[in-house]
Amino acid sequence: MMEGLERYCLDLITNVGDARSSFIQAIGAAKHGDFAGAESLIAAGNESFLKGHKVHGELLQKAAGGELGQISLILIHAEDQLMSAEGFKILANEFIDVYKKIAVLS
Repeated sequence: MMEGLERYCLDLITNVGDARSSFIQAIGAAKHGDFAGAESLIAAGNESFLKGHKVHGELLQKAAGGELGQISLILIHAEDQLMSAEGFKILANEFIDVYKKIAVLS
């Protein structure tokens, strides 16, 4: 099962890592007034995040069925990356809103 678990974890890390990068890039785009680019990056990030979330759901099903066995460091890392991406998603949307308001006032 470990090979399967590692595959799931790497899929999760890859997808949510891509999402996190998109969310961070969206903040930068908004900072420079590129709101269309920021929204596009948020959409790309959301797509990657949903892929990662699907993998996470599959992991949860396996855990509920007793298929995971021992918790590994790579699983903990994957969970941490998921939470990090989710946090950046929230912050990116907030930053974009703030930069839009600043642009209107300028």
